[in-house]
Order: sequence, then structure tokens, then C-alpha cells
Amino acid sequence: MKTALMVAEKPSLAQSLANILSNGKMKTRKGINGVCSVHEYEDFFQSERIKFKMTSVCGHVMSMDFIGKYNNWDRVDPAELFSATTEKKEANPKLSIPKLLEVEARGCDYLILWLDCDKEGENICFEVINAVKNVMKPTMRRNEQTIFRAHFSAITERDIKAAMNSLGEPNENEARSVDARQELDLRIGCAFTRFQTKFFQGKYGNLDSSLISFGPCQTPTLGFCVERHDKIQSFKPEAYWVLQVKVLTSGGTTLNLDWDRVRIFDKEVAELFLQRVKNKKEALVTGTSQKEKTRQRPQALNTVELMRVASSGLGMGPHHAMQIAEKLYTQGYISYPRTETTQYSENFDLIGALQQQQNSSEWGTEVKELLKTGITKPRYD
Repeated sequence: MKTALMVAEKPSLAQSLANILSNGKMKTRKGINGVCSVHEYEDFFQSERIKFKMTSVCGHVMSMDFIGKYNNWDRVDPAELFSATTEKKEANPKLSIPKLLEVEARGCDYLILWLDCDKEGENICFEVINAVKNVMKPTMRRNEQTIFRAHFSAITERDIKAAMNSLGEPNENEARSVDARQELDLRIGCAFTRFQTKFFQGKYGNLDSSLISFGPCQTPTLGFCVERHDKIQSFKPEAYWVLQVKVLTSGGTTLNLDWDRVRIFDKEVAELFLQRVKNKKEALVTGTSQKEKTRQRPQALNTVELMRVASSGLGMGPHHAMQIAEKLYTQGYISYPRTETTQYSENFDLIGALQQQQNSSEWGTEVKELLKTGITKPRYD
């Protein structure tokens, strides 16, 4: 019987995927590293019954670093790091992920990659491929495809089974773009960190840090934060006054009137207007107008908007918000949270996501009403 090894990006995701694909009939055992489990079941693939093994990595398998001779700060000029030789090293030796993959892939006929569908996930695909390609069975037919890539945006039964039925290939160009970004981050970050650490040490009495780090992302972000902080500190508030008037109509309705001037910065003038209004018992309607307002249906949230809404509406920090989003994603409640798009995948099961919410004590009634009357498709613009 042929065997297919399937690899997900994290252990919890592997369990969810295997449970869906096996219809809950999988058997589970611990992998050799004691961290990643292996879920096994049998099903049809390529017109024959085969054995499936689903396991996972824990993020990136490999990381980029300089070769050993460039790690001595005193002997290496920071400028040399822009052309220094780099190498790929095991990202977390304690987890023994390459060894786990090698053991589970030995003698397998197929490799099916279930890494997250972003550029980082695509890069991990090729890290997995490089770890297993020498221990898998050689292809029996020269043109037979043995490595497959699953594309999915949500951990729902419909989305996952659709992905299994439309497997593609990993994208090497996207993976290489991540390699390029990692190399730039390494060279720029290390070179400038070493330079400014050695340059500033001993020059300022209150600067006693042993390391002054620089990052291509963190440094511009810090600049934005400092600029915003300076604006807040230099802001000088100025008092102003507004006139708020309520009138009672003959029909018993209370109306809140808007002041044409909106606000005024002179308190004496504001009090003058207030006294004039107080002395009046009636108001004259000089004209009426009617406006119709419509609100567009909300769009799905991209990553930045998700963090903004979580911060302003729920008081959650970015890291905490993404942790919660990851859990919701692996449990099938939301689509993949790390995204720049504001559109749901065509395969995302909106009805299924609602059905999981219908017994909520807080919004279950509203969800049941939605399921009863039918939902309007989200905006796609």
C-alpha cells in the first residue's frame, strides 16, 4: 500500500486537518520529538487506497545565519556582513523537526503540504521538501507528480475537502522572495546593530546597554511611535464652548438642535448666546429637509484592520489579538487571519460558521434569526 505524508504548520492545525479529512477516524501517536503528533488513516488518492500520515512542523524548520567565522564582533568589520557567506541552520534544534520529517517520510510515495497559504508558508514548504526528498521513494514514472500543495483559507470541512480535491504545486518564486527578505534582514540588522552598538558605547553616560539593536522593520516603526509621541507631548489643548439646546414639539417629541457655529472659543460670547436662548420659550421652524442614509455592509477584516478593531473595541494588544485569531482560525470560526485581502474565499462556509454560534447565550437569538431568514453575501470590493 502506498503512503502519503502530509505536513501542516503547527500541531493543533495538523490535528484539525486530519480529523476533517479522516471524518474523525484517525489514529494518533506521538512523533519522535515528543512535540508533534502523527495522525494516521486510510483513504483513496490517485484512484487507489493509500495510507495517510499527517504531522506538522512548528513554524520555520530552518533559519538563516552567517557561518561561524563572522560571529566574532571584534575581528569582523560590520561592512563585511553585507557580502559574508550565509547558511541555513536548524531553527530550533531542541524540537528536532528535520529528524521527525525524515523518519516519517522514509519510504513514502507522496508528500502533501498543508502549510499556511502565505509567502512564509510557501517558504516552509520548500524547507520540508529539502528535509524529506532524499528519503522518499523515487517516482516510478518520470513525469509522475509526487509533491502536492493544498490551498485553503479556513479550517472548515468544506474548505479543507475542496483543497484536498484540487491540490496544486508549491510556488518556488514566493519561497525565494522570503529567502531574499530573510537575507536582507540578517545582513542589514546585524551590520547596523554591531556598528551602532560599538559606536555609541561609552559616548553617553546614561547609555549603558550592551546591545543597541537595529531592524529593517522595528526601526521605522519606532520612528512612527516617537513622532506620534512628540506630537502628543507638544499638543496644547484650548478650551471651547458649545451650545446644546433641546426643544419639545407639540407632538411631544424632543429634538436636539445643532448650532451653526458648532463651537466658540470665547466664553463671554458663548454665555451671551446662552442667555438669549434661555429667554426664548418658542422656536420658529424656518424650513425642513429630509435625508436618507444608508450604511454599507461591513467588509471582512484584513490583518491590520483586525488589530485596530481589537485594540479600539476590545482593548486587546496586537500580540494577544493575533493569538486569539489563530485559535479561532484553527477551530474553523474565521478564515486565515494573516492576510491583506478584505474578501472571504469562495469556499468559506459562512453558514457553518454561523451554526456554531447559534447556541451562544449572548447572540444566539440573532444568529438563529439570520439562519432562518438567510444571509446576504459579504461585500467583494
